[in-house]
Amino acid sequence: MNWQGKTVGYAITGSHCTFEEVMPVVQRFKDEGADVVPIISQTVLTTDTRFGTSQSWQKQLKDITGNDIISSIVEAEPLGPSKRLDVLVIAPCTGNTTSKLANAMTDSPVLMAAKSQMRNQRPVVLAISTNDGLGLNAANIAKLLVAKYIYFVPFGQDNPENKPNSLVAKMHLIPEAAYAALEGRQLQPILM
Repeated sequence: MNWQGKTVGYAITGSHCTFEEVMPVVQRFKDEGADVVPIISQTVLTTDTRFGTSQSWQKQLKDITGNDIISSIVEAEPLGPSKRLDVLVIAPCTGNTTSKLANAMTDSPVLMAAKSQMRNQRPVVLAISTNDGLGLNAANIAKLLVAKYIYFVPFGQDNPENKPNSLVAKMHLIPEAAYAALEGRQLQPILM
């Protein structure tokens, strides 16, 4: 894929167990010519976990993209008027973020960026990673599946035996899903 001349907003929310899987995707966008604008949620900004420290993930993101990280609503707000992003990818997109997006809440830099994109009638691509995708969050996913300007990275159950409600996107398909979204189409099949 040729991302030359395109600006990709890459937003990361607090599904810490998938960070290691998505960093190579950020690198792929960069390697294929995209200007990548990193955006993180408050959880990513402040939380250290067994999967790594907040500072180490932020450093890696900044090193890959070469851009400053947007980490506040105030920093994210200009994305709308500037129309800076061609596409916004939220990967991983937690159940919390999915729920708030489906219910028009804007209380994080990631959600502000998504709101700006939709206002500009530009694509938002969600790579869900949630333990309750087939639980209470199923209603929110359903609302977003039919929403304008929202596209999904194909997803499926990641551990049906031990976590029957859990859904996770196929993170390696993020660039393909984003490219399809730029063309106004949903990458298929959506359920894997």
